[in-house]
Amino acid sequence: MAGIGCCCSPTLSSRSNLRTSWLVFETRRGQTKIGKPLRRTTLAIKAEINFVSAEEAKKLVVDEGYAIVDVRDSKQYDRAHIKSCYHIPLFIENKDNDLGTIIKRQAHNNFAGLFFGLTFTKTNPEFLQSVKSQFSPESKLLLVCQEGLRSAGAAQRLEEAGFQNIACVTSGLQSVKPGTFDSVGSTELKDAGKAGLVTIQGKISAVLGTVLICAFLFITFFPEQAEKLLQMAPSS
Repeated sequence: MAGIGCCCSPTLSSRSNLRTSWLVFETRRGQTKIGKPLRRTTLAIKAEINFVSAEEAKKLVVDEGYAIVDVRDSKQYDRAHIKSCYHIPLFIENKDNDLGTIIKRQAHNNFAGLFFGLTFTKTNPEFLQSVKSQFSPESKLLLVCQEGLRSAGAAQRLEEAGFQNIACVTSGLQSVKPGTFDSVGSTELKDAGKAGLVTIQGKISAVLGTVLICAFLFITFFPEQAEKLLQMAPSS
């Protein structure tokens, strides 16, 4: 069986093609046979995002030196934020003036903006770069937002970018009891997400309720005077 290279000291060489290596056997007659590829396996270890309560978050900051990164928009941040935190918003106000954005912004402002005081936003294109410019991948970061959704989204982006020590407050700052953190602003951390007409709904209800109760008591205890007042009212 002439021509079988395995019995005549064949020349063994290797060729590299990107991430795959091939074994090449050269036989006595110059024939080349390619063996099975040797595949390299790359193992990537991902960091695990730590979701904690407000009390546990306080311990991470005090005992383990976690830095607090507030990813809310500027309006909520201005209403109330944790003292000495870093403000790097995941979303920023959308001021684009193309036709589609203008229509969406108007619809948003007529509902969510009016009733809940929510800003029409878009993803912050500088978010990741802003974090990287202030923190190393080994930094311990506690991400906070109002409800917990934006901080979870920010944590995923940072994890994919190589950050290894990330924690988020479950349910966000709305679950933080007054006094847990030193805060700055005109309201409590848990109320920083409240704005628009919903904030005065309770006050309006209280005023109307008081007026109705007073009117009922007046009619009950002073029926004659109430009747005279009704007679003085202009008829339609």
